[in-house]
Amino acid sequence: MTTNGGFEPVFCTVVPPHVLDRLAKNDDPALSGPARRTLVRDSELRGRRRVTTEFALASAPLAKAPSDQPLRTVYDAGHGTALPGTKVRGEADEPGRDATVNRAFSGLGATFELFLKAYGRHSIDGDGLPLDATVHYDEDYNNAFWNGEQMVFGDGDGDGEIFLDFTIPIDVIGHELTHGVTQYTANLTYYGQPGALNESMSDVFGALIKQYTLGQTATEADWLIGAGLLAPGVSGKALRSMKEPGSAYDDDVLGKDPQPATMDDYVRTGRDNGGVHINSGIPNHAFYLAATALGGHAWERAGRIWFDVLTGGDLPERAMFTDFASLTVKAARERFGDGGDEFRAVAKAWEQVGVRIP
Repeated sequence: MTTNGGFEPVFCTVVPPHVLDRLAKNDDPALSGPARRTLVRDSELRGRRRVTTEFALASAPLAKAPSDQPLRTVYDAGHGTALPGTKVRGEADEPGRDATVNRAFSGLGATFELFLKAYGRHSIDGDGLPLDATVHYDEDYNNAFWNGEQMVFGDGDGDGEIFLDFTIPIDVIGHELTHGVTQYTANLTYYGQPGALNESMSDVFGALIKQYTLGQTATEADWLIGAGLLAPGVSGKALRSMKEPGSAYDDDVLGKDPQPATMDDYVRTGRDNGGVHINSGIPNHAFYLAATALGGHAWERAGRIWFDVLTGGDLPERAMFTDFASLTVKAARERFGDGGDEFRAVAKAWEQVGVRIP
């Protein structure tokens, strides 16, 4: 595990490249234009992160003593690309008229609360890291991302043809901030199966943040990632489904959700960093199966096991699905006892998705 000074350069977006690639090839400039600009911007930012991450982490000021209260700041990029932008709301400020700012602020707080109340973790780094977010980023920017230091949200395409405001789904906010938690803990390599695990961890805790905020049980939850993000005219309900990977959308413009639910349909590709947003459907589905088998609030048992593995120090940066699965079974045994409901539910979930545990 890597903790300080050896971070993988981080630039993680919520909309997969294969979705934007498909949009960029559309004959309608209103659809292809924003997608192309988003792909170009993401490529520039990804390259910039590889150059600046090491310096930024080495020169970052030490955080104050951890507090049980978040320290949130929301900035407005004014549809430009300079970060962080103009400060528009701080921790002590009342809500303003901009709903996007207010949603971002609330989402930062909900993420902080889940990690603190459920797992005793103080912010993203475990040491009270201030939570910064920038809204209204760029023109027609169809994405949201964590860049290693802060959250950034686009407003979607201007006409609302495909994507709406990226602050609408609280799980999108939680998803991206969890990339920060992974960065500061297991630091999973962002390629192939380790990268798919990285994406899956963000989907898992993004879903748990939504469920925690709504007070939902595993049975009541929809297990969708990005519900409310797709425009009304799109034939789809979200970006991903943990309950039924491959069913989130089936649209003439977006194409069909390519996520597999089991290893039988594992996708081998060199695109999307080796399919990190695609094959994450397999560990996503394993978590859903374990959580629903256990019932109740998913953050209490299944989520606790996944959190123990992510932060426990035994998960290697290049972990494969079998490595992660083995550690979840071990964590279930250590926290809840050998042969208990938790142990059986986790072991069976991995068996159901075709991931073998040595």
